Amino acid sequence: MPTDPKTYLQTLTALYQRLPETPRRLSRVDRQLAQQWWSRQIPLATVETAFLLASARRAARRSQAPPLGPIRSLHYFQPVIEELLQNPPPPSYLAYLRRKVLLRPPPP
Repeated sequence: MPTDPKTYLQTLTALYQRLPETPRRLSRVDRQLAQQWWSRQIPLATVETAFLLASARRAARRSQAPPLGPIRSLHYFQPVIEELLQNPPPPSYLAYLRRKVLLRPPPP
């Protein structure tokens, strides 16, 4: 885990921006939430797993289900982070999710 909040936020933002259906920038409220995650010492691997797991769940919805709107905030992932903190997946799960979720190319 990065030792400073700036590096944590930069890494988190880069991960977030590569997800499908997310904004290209974090809002002030999102930055505050990211700061809370850093203060709680939530590892970036947990954050990334939550990002990918939530994205995979969205993609796996039935095709007949009503379409979901785009993700607008980091707060969308808060319940998934709490779920992962309560029931940590095996370390190999992150690599599995990385193969399953189609990410956007890194921003220029």
